Order: sequence, then structure tokens, then C-alpha cells
Amino acid sequence: MKVVVLGAGLMGKEAVRDLVKSDDVQKVYLADLNVRQAEDFAEQLMSDKLDILLLDATNDEQLKDVMALGDVVINALFYSFNEKVARTAVEIGVHSIDLGGHIGGATDAVLGLAEQAESKGVTIIPDLGVAPGMINILSGYGASKLDKVESIKLYVGGIPVKPEPPLNYNIVFSLEGVFDHYTDPSHVIRDGQLLEIPSLSEVESIHFKDYGELEAFHTSGGTSTLTKTFSDVQTLEYKTIRYKGHAEKFQLLVDLGLLSKDSEVEVGGTRVKVRDVMREQLSPKLRLGDKVDAVLLRVIVSGEKNGETATYEYNLVTEKDMSVNETAMARATANTISVVAQMIGNGTITKRGVHPPENIVPGELYIDEMKKRGVIIEESVKMTEAHV
Repeated sequence: MKVVVLGAGLMGKEAVRDLVKSDDVQKVYLADLNVRQAEDFAEQLMSDKLDILLLDATNDEQLKDVMALGDVVINALFYSFNEKVARTAVEIGVHSIDLGGHIGGATDAVLGLAEQAESKGVTIIPDLGVAPGMINILSGYGASKLDKVESIKLYVGGIPVKPEPPLNYNIVFSLEGVFDHYTDPSHVIRDGQLLEIPSLSEVESIHFKDYGELEAFHTSGGTSTLTKTFSDVQTLEYKTIRYKGHAEKFQLLVDLGLLSKDSEVEVGGTRVKVRDVMREQLSPKLRLGDKVDAVLLRVIVSGEKNGETATYEYNLVTEKDMSVNETAMARATANTISVVAQMIGNGTITKRGVHPPENIVPGELYIDEMKKRGVIIEESVKMTEAHV
């Protein structure tokens, strides 16, 4: 198979790193506007499977020409390109997957192409990061083992292994995205009803081996398509994991209006957005840099199986790979999107149309493939006799 990777940012490059190792992949094209960045990476990787291409993704004809070189396209561009890339994939008849982006309805727009994609014999899967992405695949896998699903609880966090005060946090994506997740409302299902609740709320304690007591709280975007796929469950919620005290500190910033998208002040005769000031002030202080990060994940799917109450739990703890300087978040995210691209390309996934990850990615095989890449997801099962 031939794979086109759009975007030579961190996730695009790490997906390429995995793709070139695969015997099923004959050719990888890495396309970006910043060719120098891509070429530097190619020199470091030294794979004769990899070609670097210039791509201005705003140029429709150029985008079509580049995407047409592949059997499968991995879209690692900014989420505002997700709909455009998916539409182009349908138009030219290639498979396409992306890293998601709930903001501005990007994923809904991609899902809206379902009929056209199916009629063209094309498979498109949005939301293939960690949250959403990995948690969707594991939710779907756990649910497939139950006769009836009643509850799905999701916990994910990207945190530094050695936290530094005052926020005990480092960014692996953009701080702007973090602000959105902390300020936009969170969608949950409670007692069978879809509700909006404030982000940063309902802080609870959560434990992971070697990390001790952490905290988890609601943030927006994590549930993504799951609230529609599992609309008939009693409980569905997503919480972000951080070190203790993090939510309270950010809640203060929210309460003071410092993370508001609309709040402006005048300084020396110039109107300034308060959020822009906060982002520019905090970003340099919070960059991960050479520090070691970890991704912690827990997916708990409960319901009925053979007349008993059953709970399937999936746990992941992965840390930065120092041998290739690959962050834990990149290991979890880029390997996920690379594995699924290869499943489409080698015929493991044959369903056509547009499908969220929980409905199309085979969970058992996904867990096996991630394990080969050193990203180990552990499954545990609890069964208790149902009381009638």
C-alpha cells in the first residue's frame, strides 16, 4: 500500500516513523508547506520508502494531486482542514482518516459525507487520536463483549512524569486547545439523558500505579461521537487526568474571565484579548521540551452479559520513548492513526462509508498492534451475579 501523510508536525512525522517499518507499506509520502522541516526529518529517518512533497493545503488542485498518490491518506493537518480533506478523498476515491477536532463541528461535517463515501467505495474514519480515538476503539471493543451496555466511564491525561509547580502540567499540543477543553461545556449522559455540564467540575480522585493519587474532572470534546453511538446507555462521561490541585487553579482563571474567548481590555490605547495574553504568557513556561511525559488512560465499560453484571476495564500507562525522543502522547496518537491506516490498506477493515472509530476498528487486533509498538493496553474483567 501507499500512504500519504498530510502535515509534517509531530503527529505526522511519528506516523511516518511507524509506517516505514511495515512490510505492507511500499511507499510513504510526507507532504507539508514547510518542506525544510519534512526534509530534516527524512534525513534523520533515512528510509528509501519516504518521499517529501510540497503541499499548500489551501490549494485545492495541489491537495487533490498529492492525495491521489496514496491508497490511504492520514490527515495530520490542523482540524480546520478535516472536512476539506475528507471531501477531497471522496471525490478522488481514496481512503482517509484524521486526528479529530470536535471544535466547530469538524467531525460532524466529516460524518455527513457517509452516503457519498459509501457510494464511492471509500472508508473515512475521523477522530483517531487518543481522546477521541483510542478511547472510542476501546469503548466499542468493551461494548461488543456485552449483551447490554449500561455505563461507559473514560479517563485520559497527558501529564509530566516529574511535575513542576505551580500548575504541575506541560503542553504537548496547543494551549489554545487546552483552554477550549476547560471552558467549553462537557457532554455527558446521566440517567439516560444527554446533558451539558461545566468543564473542570466534579473533581474526583483516581489512582495509577507509580503515579499515586491524581485527580480527574470533566472537560469538553472527549466523548465526541460516543454520546450518539451509545445514546441508550444510562451513564457516559469523560474526564481528564491531572495532578491534584490542577482543576482548582484553572477554575480560578476561568472565574476571573482570563480564559474567556470574548474578554478584551484596553492597554495603552490598544484592545487586547485577555485569552491571547494568557496563552502567550503561559505557553513558553509550559512547553514539554526535553522533559518526559506520560499518557494515562482508563476505559470502564459495564453492563450485562449472560445474565450477570460485567465490567471490562482497559488501562494504559505509557511514557516518552527516550531512544527516539518520541513523546508519550505522540506514541499513543501517531501509532493509533498509523495502525488504523494500515488496517484499511491491507484489507483488515473493509466497511465503506464514514464511521467513528468505535464502530469500525477491531479492538482485539488494535490492542495487539499497539503492543508490538510498546504501547501496552491491559484488559481486566469483573463479573458479578445480577440481583433481580
